[in-house]
Amino acid sequence: MQLKKGQRVALPELVSSMKFEVGIDLQGIVIDVSCFGVDASVRLSDERYMTFFNQPRTPCGGVQLTSPASFGTGFKLALDQLPLAIDRLIFVAAVDGAGTMRQLTSGRLCLIEQGQIKATIALHSSDFADERALMLAEVYRKSGIWRLSATGQGFNGGLDALVRHFGGEIAEDECSQPPVMPPPKQESAHLSLEKRVEKQAPQLVNLVKTARLSLEKQGLQGLCARVGLVLDVSGSMYHQYDNGRVQELLDRVLPLALHFDDDGSLDVWAFADRSRRLDCAVLGNIRAYINTIHGGWRQWNVGGGNNEPCVIQEVINEYRRDPQAPPAYVLFVSDGGIYQNQEITRLMREGARYPIFWQFMGIGGRNYGVLEQLDTMTGRIVDNCGFFAIDDLRNLTESQLYDRLLQEFPDWLRAAQSKGVIHQ
Repeated sequence: MQLKKGQRVALPELVSSMKFEVGIDLQGIVIDVSCFGVDASVRLSDERYMTFFNQPRTPCGGVQLTSPASFGTGFKLALDQLPLAIDRLIFVAAVDGAGTMRQLTSGRLCLIEQGQIKATIALHSSDFADERALMLAEVYRKSGIWRLSATGQGFNGGLDALVRHFGGEIAEDECSQPPVMPPPKQESAHLSLEKRVEKQAPQLVNLVKTARLSLEKQGLQGLCARVGLVLDVSGSMYHQYDNGRVQELLDRVLPLALHFDDDGSLDVWAFADRSRRLDCAVLGNIRAYINTIHGGWRQWNVGGGNNEPCVIQEVINEYRRDPQAPPAYVLFVSDGGIYQNQEITRLMREGARYPIFWQFMGIGGRNYGVLEQLDTMTGRIVDNCGFFAIDDLRNLTESQLYDRLLQEFPDWLRAAQSKGVIHQ
């Protein structure tokens, strides 16, 4: 099976057992490969589960550095030996010495079972620029099934930056290369934004800086986009408002709008049985937004049930209104109880034609219905949505949250541009 960049597939469709090999072949550059075994928060909580030339085997034997036949390097996997704390394996390549990923002449990552290639992810230099590292693919657990994601995402830093990205630590030495400084104009823009935030909403200064770092990791710095937030305000969500989690989420999402959007505003909708457009969140009203806007969330009288299609359609109508406007990133927050699966599926398929990316986020709930099947939804011109769920917002650091929120957005931007969904 030839897998396209961004494609996801259940492993049982590719291999017949939990024991197989990953072969990696990158030509034109000298690279080091590594496998990061991370937890559900995408953190390297146990550094013994980073497999590379200095540590070629995990303690459980579930991952081993090897050289499959006809491949320069790779890994031997026994997924059934991995501890439950290891939620996903992320395969990466980093340039050894000088050079960047644009020098790649050809590349592939293959799944191999009993000497037979079962799946191939092709890599092309045209997909990369001056990145010094590459996230090749992920093998991850979802709903009790191991799945494969063809990531193919460049990473601006090298191996050290990847280790830090996943929460690991490295030993500093005198030969470490100094960080690449951004152009003066870009730095000036960052400083201008941070000074404005410090003056109007000082509690967000660190969040703005953290968001910027995550955007730079994904190569999204300088992107112009509209940002929207859709909040479930049905009865089962009330405790998330009472305990301050929804306000904390707003505090974290506004910095994305500040970086993406020239007017620095975050579009906000609330929904239950009906939908309601709220005032935009900006620096001047973000403090206690949940308890003050329109009389506070208890006054957002939109019923107590779940009607996702209603608000989805309203958002689509809003962001289709101006064909010349930048693309839109929409974060849709719900605690589950989703039952209008067919209508949501129809809207997502139809909405794939429009310049809107949907990031669905489950928080503290269950029964997320069709949202958990977005990875495999067919009938769309591009994959226009992603989904992840967490029990408690505070289980993720700000950096981890931004990385999760932005994980699939760059792939959608590339696909949407290639298909003519967006023009930039």
